[in-house]
Amino acid sequence: MPENQDKSKPIDVTAHDLPLHCPMPDAPLWARHPRVFLDVTAEGKATCPYCGAQYVFAGERPKGHH
Repeated sequence: MPENQDKSKPIDVTAHDLPLHCPMPDAPLWARHPRVFLDVTAEGKATCPYCGAQYVFAGERPKGHH
């Protein structure tokens, strides 16, 4: 997650970001917590149980994901 990311706004993710985990690889050190994998393809959105970041899947879903 970019350093200036507002956690109250959903973060758009695409098939390129799968498997999705939080924190994202580009998160600043101060924003790190234990890595948790999130299934954003099931409902098109997911919320991190640690930090509350909201992720929304945008774009075409990869084959094999429903």
